[in-house]
Amino acid sequence: MNPTRRRRLMFVVILVIGVGAAVALALMAFRQNLMYYYTPSEVHAGKAPTNRSFRSGGLVKTGSVVREGDGVTVQFTITDTLQDMVVQYKGILPDLFREGQGIIANGTLGTNGVFTAKEVLAKHDENYMPPEVAASLKKAGAMPQHEMAREKAKP
Repeated sequence: MNPTRRRRLMFVVILVIGVGAAVALALMAFRQNLMYYYTPSEVHAGKAPTNRSFRSGGLVKTGSVVREGDGVTVQFTITDTLQDMVVQYKGILPDLFREGQGIIANGTLGTNGVFTAKEVLAKHDENYMPPEVAASLKKAGAMPQHEMAREKAKP
Protein backbone atom coordinates (compact mmCIF):
# COMPACT_ATOMS: atom_id res chain seq x y z
CA MET A 1 0.00 0.00 0.00
CA ASN A 2 1.48 3.33 -0.98
CA PRO A 3 1.80 6.19 1.57
CA THR A 4 -0.93 8.36 -0.02
CA ARG A 5 -3.47 5.58 0.10
CA ARG A 6 -2.55 4.73 3.70
CA ARG A 7 -2.90 8.39 4.73
CA ARG A 8 -6.31 8.61 3.03
CA LEU A 9 -7.50 5.40 4.73
CA MET A 10 -6.29 6.70 8.11
CA PHE A 11 -8.15 9.98 7.53
CA VAL A 12 -11.40 8.12 6.71
CA VAL A 13 -11.06 5.87 9.80
CA ILE A 14 -10.44 8.86 12.08
CA LEU A 15 -13.36 10.74 10.48
CA VAL A 16 -15.75 7.81 11.02
CA ILE A 17 -14.65 7.42 14.65
CA GLY A 18 -15.03 11.17 15.25
CA VAL A 19 -18.50 11.33 13.73
CA GLY A 20 -19.55 8.22 15.68
CA ALA A 21 -18.31 9.73 18.94
CA ALA A 22 -20.09 13.02 18.23
CA VAL A 23 -23.38 11.23 17.48
CA ALA A 24 -23.04 9.11 20.64
CA LEU A 25 -22.42 12.20 22.79
CA ALA A 26 -25.35 14.04 21.22
CA LEU A 27 -27.71 11.12 21.84
CA MET A 28 -26.58 10.81 25.46
CA ALA A 29 -27.13 14.54 26.04
CA PHE A 30 -30.54 14.36 24.38
CA ARG A 31 -31.58 11.37 26.50
CA GLN A 32 -30.49 13.07 29.73
CA ASN A 33 -32.54 16.17 28.88
CA LEU A 34 -35.74 14.32 27.98
CA MET A 35 -38.53 15.15 30.38
CA TYR A 36 -41.46 12.74 30.40
CA TYR A 37 -44.99 13.60 31.49
CA TYR A 38 -46.76 11.53 34.17
CA THR A 39 -50.27 12.06 35.49
CA PRO A 40 -50.91 11.94 39.26
CA SER A 41 -52.48 8.49 38.73
CA GLU A 42 -49.31 7.22 37.04
CA VAL A 43 -47.19 8.70 39.83
CA HIS A 44 -49.40 7.02 42.42
CA ALA A 45 -49.07 3.70 40.53
CA GLY A 46 -45.26 3.95 40.78
CA LYS A 47 -44.60 4.52 37.06
CA ALA A 48 -42.73 7.81 37.61
CA PRO A 49 -39.00 7.79 38.40
CA THR A 50 -37.83 8.98 41.82
CA ASN A 51 -34.32 9.94 40.71
CA ARG A 52 -35.04 11.93 37.52
CA SER A 53 -36.87 15.10 36.59
CA PHE A 54 -40.24 14.75 34.92
CA ARG A 55 -43.40 16.75 34.31
CA SER A 56 -46.72 16.25 35.98
CA GLY A 57 -49.90 18.19 35.80
CA GLY A 58 -53.55 18.41 36.61
CA LEU A 59 -56.03 20.69 38.23
CA VAL A 60 -55.05 22.54 41.39
CA LYS A 61 -57.36 21.12 44.02
CA THR A 62 -59.63 23.69 45.66
CA GLY A 63 -58.58 24.53 49.21
CA SER A 64 -55.19 22.84 48.91
CA VAL A 65 -52.90 25.85 48.45
CA VAL A 66 -50.83 26.49 51.59
CA ARG A 67 -48.32 29.34 51.63
CA GLU A 68 -45.40 29.30 54.06
CA GLY A 69 -44.41 32.33 56.12
CA ASP A 70 -41.39 33.11 53.91
CA GLY A 71 -43.75 34.18 51.10
CA VAL A 72 -42.16 32.06 48.37
CA THR A 73 -42.70 28.45 49.50
CA VAL A 74 -46.05 27.01 48.47
CA GLN A 75 -47.54 23.56 48.85
CA PHE A 76 -50.62 22.52 46.88
CA THR A 77 -52.31 19.42 45.54
CA ILE A 78 -52.91 18.61 41.89
CA THR A 79 -55.42 16.05 40.75
CA ASP A 80 -56.44 14.25 37.61
CA THR A 81 -59.70 13.50 39.50
CA LEU A 82 -58.61 9.89 40.04
CA GLN A 83 -55.54 10.50 42.21
CA ASP A 84 -54.04 13.48 44.01
CA MET A 85 -50.40 14.48 44.29
CA VAL A 86 -48.84 16.97 46.71
CA VAL A 87 -46.54 19.52 45.06
CA GLN A 88 -44.08 21.73 46.89
CA TYR A 89 -42.63 24.76 45.10
CA LYS A 90 -40.24 27.48 46.21
CA GLY A 91 -40.45 30.52 43.99
CA ILE A 92 -42.88 32.97 42.54
CA LEU A 93 -45.95 31.33 41.04
CA PRO A 94 -47.29 32.51 37.66
CA ASP A 95 -49.93 35.23 37.81
CA LEU A 96 -52.52 32.88 36.34
CA PHE A 97 -52.00 30.21 39.00
CA ARG A 98 -55.16 29.59 41.04
CA GLU A 99 -57.24 26.79 42.47
CA GLY A 100 -59.29 24.80 39.97
CA GLN A 101 -57.00 25.69 37.05
CA GLY A 102 -54.79 23.37 35.02
CA ILE A 103 -51.04 23.52 35.61
CA ILE A 104 -47.91 21.60 34.66
CA ALA A 105 -44.98 21.34 37.06
CA ASN A 106 -41.41 20.25 36.29
CA GLY A 107 -39.48 18.64 39.11
CA THR A 108 -38.60 15.47 40.97
CA LEU A 109 -40.49 13.04 43.16
CA GLY A 110 -39.11 12.61 46.65
CA THR A 111 -39.05 9.35 48.56
CA ASN A 112 -41.79 10.80 50.80
CA GLY A 113 -44.15 11.02 47.79
CA VAL A 114 -44.03 14.83 47.58
CA PHE A 115 -43.28 16.28 44.15
CA THR A 116 -40.72 19.07 44.47
CA ALA A 117 -41.30 21.43 41.56
CA LYS A 118 -38.54 23.52 40.01
CA GLU A 119 -40.95 25.26 37.63
CA VAL A 120 -44.73 25.72 37.56
CA LEU A 121 -46.51 26.58 34.33
CA ALA A 122 -50.10 27.84 34.33
CA LYS A 123 -52.57 28.10 31.50
CA HIS A 124 -52.49 31.35 29.58
CA ASP A 125 -56.18 32.14 29.02
CA GLU A 126 -59.69 31.04 29.98
CA ASN A 127 -60.03 28.49 27.19
CA TYR A 128 -56.58 26.90 27.22
CA MET A 129 -55.51 23.80 29.09
CA PRO A 130 -52.13 22.16 28.61
CA PRO A 131 -52.56 19.26 26.13
CA GLU A 132 -51.13 16.71 28.57
CA VAL A 133 -53.53 17.77 31.32
CA ALA A 134 -56.50 17.80 28.94
CA ALA A 135 -55.64 14.30 27.71
CA SER A 136 -55.29 12.90 31.23
CA LEU A 137 -58.55 14.51 32.38
CA LYS A 138 -60.32 13.27 29.26
CA LYS A 139 -58.99 9.76 29.93
CA ALA A 140 -60.25 9.99 33.52
CA GLY A 141 -63.63 11.20 32.28
CA ALA A 142 -63.37 14.44 34.23
CA MET A 143 -62.83 17.07 31.56
CA PRO A 144 -64.34 20.44 32.62
CA GLN A 145 -67.55 21.30 30.76
CA HIS A 146 -66.11 24.31 28.89
CA GLU A 147 -63.22 22.17 27.65
CA MET A 148 -65.56 19.37 26.49
CA ALA A 149 -67.63 21.90 24.53
CA ARG A 150 -64.48 23.25 22.89
CA GLU A 151 -63.28 19.71 22.01
CA LYS A 152 -66.61 18.94 20.32
CA ALA A 153 -66.43 22.18 18.33
CA LYS A 154 -63.08 21.25 16.78
CA PRO A 155 -63.33 20.13 13.13
